[in-house]
Amino acid sequence: MAFHIVLVEPEIPANTGNISRTCAATGTSLHLIRPLGFLTDDKTLKRAGLDYWHSVDIHYYDSFGELQEKLGSRRRYYYATTKAQRLYTEFDYKDGDVFVFGKETKGLPPELIEANAETCMRMPMTDSVRSLNLSNAAAIVLFEGLRQNAFLGLK
Repeated sequence: MAFHIVLVEPEIPANTGNISRTCAATGTSLHLIRPLGFLTDDKTLKRAGLDYWHSVDIHYYDSFGELQEKLGSRRRYYYATTKAQRLYTEFDYKDGDVFVFGKETKGLPPELIEANAETCMRMPMTDSVRSLNLSNAAAIVLFEGLRQNAFLGLK
């Protein structure tokens, strides 16, 4: 079982560090699309990931197109956005699926949302906040995918 998490232009090192730790704990690959809002040797990033960095399958790209070339266009991509009509629980996730998240301040680029409306997903929440924390949202979606697949490969 191997899911993929993609962060498009992440800005906050602690969020990326937290997500990297979740990826290490679940065997999930982490893909970062530049530009990053931090340096990869940032202390906050390293601290949030603790001593699990050696267990993270992490990849860097200069564009979303480059990521798709490397992962392949036949994979199923799901896009997290507050603008989606469907909830993240309405999809059936399979091994190899890719969960895509945007930057903390702006979310995903509009062109990605528009081009992939049928696989955009959202998490329900009150209207008193704009969005969930990025690392929390990534964990919620990832663990739903893992749950749907009986946590295959995890203890």
